[in-house]
Amino acid sequence: MLTVSILGATGSIGRSTTDLLAQHKTRFRIGALVGGRDAVALAKLAREIGADFAALADASQGAALREALSGSGIPNGAGESAVLEAVAREADIVVAAVSGAAGLRPTHAALRLGRTVALANKESLVCAGDAFMRDAARYKARLLPVDSEHNALAQALGDGVVADVSKMTITASGGPFRTWTAERIAAASPEQAAAHPTWSMGMKINIDSASLMNKGLELIEAHHLFAIEPERLDVIVHPQSIVHGLVYWRDGAVTAGLAMPDMRVPIAHCLGLGERLTVERGRTLDLAAVGSLTFEPADEVRFPCLRIARAALASGGAAPTVMNAANEIAVAAFIRGAIPFYGIAELVERTCEHFAGTYRTAPADVDEALAIDAHARAWSAEALGERRAAE
Repeated sequence: MLTVSILGATGSIGRSTTDLLAQHKTRFRIGALVGGRDAVALAKLAREIGADFAALADASQGAALREALSGSGIPNGAGESAVLEAVAREADIVVAAVSGAAGLRPTHAALRLGRTVALANKESLVCAGDAFMRDAARYKARLLPVDSEHNALAQALGDGVVADVSKMTITASGGPFRTWTAERIAAASPEQAAAHPTWSMGMKINIDSASLMNKGLELIEAHHLFAIEPERLDVIVHPQSIVHGLVYWRDGAVTAGLAMPDMRVPIAHCLGLGERLTVERGRTLDLAAVGSLTFEPADEVRFPCLRIARAALASGGAAPTVMNAANEIAVAAFIRGAIPFYGIAELVERTCEHFAGTYRTAPADVDEALAIDAHARAWSAEALGERRAAE
């Protein structure tokens, strides 16, 4: 049996993973589970699946977790040291699904142990991609892409080599604002922005999808995963979310990864380690029933975050690290009503412009990436304060 630990166990990827593991109890066992701050949800999950260890990132919730797990016999802890203890426990596969820059340190810790890492934390590669890929090779760790787009690209690439690829394209559903005018988008509420038409990924990621920042982050992730230049990466809008990634070959052929929009499909591909797992209760793709697949170019005028992300990728250095930090601050501000929807792109672009030339080289390690992240966050938060004062 393979032991699987899950970082971000109570999020959407974590829940899809535990559902899949429950379907294959004779093949997998659960190691450690790591959550954010919801002690009740993590304890319930740990009891249900018989986890070896449970940890919360929020140290202040340690007592609540101990109480919720009282009598279960499941060791537990809270805070960074407990999270790193969870990562250090024996595991064959670590599913890295912590959202945001908070996932860098535990994901990198798993990588340093030479684990097979099923990567759903795209920020690890956005913020410290050079360091992660270098260390993956150094410690002989495997990085398997969980994001549906990158997983589709990996499957479409197959045994081929990137040197024979003319272009890799990831798809976007277009989000809830695909057909909206810029004026209507400008007045959108957080609830409207989070109403994703296809996926349920949590408030922050859904809003990133609405702004197309999510696609920008995924372009940066693809650049590192496949060692492919930015100019050979593209985004196309595909509302049906059936085609997830396309590989264009230099001879004119195109291969694509298709599946129903169900995150258990790419998760199964990663956990199978080369073998195919059955996904029970999954929807079978019936192209005749779908009827038609449509595609349209991504609009970087109505969705400037995609343009900003492309520019950060082209700039290189720590520009993506800065951009991601500013985006996390901006999205949080939008959720609490401090800025309008287009204020997200405005703040991110201002922050990137402020730091242009400051960090010319990519972070050498996770510590440097997190230091740059903290610097950019502080400046972005201060800029928000100046905005409110001006208003």
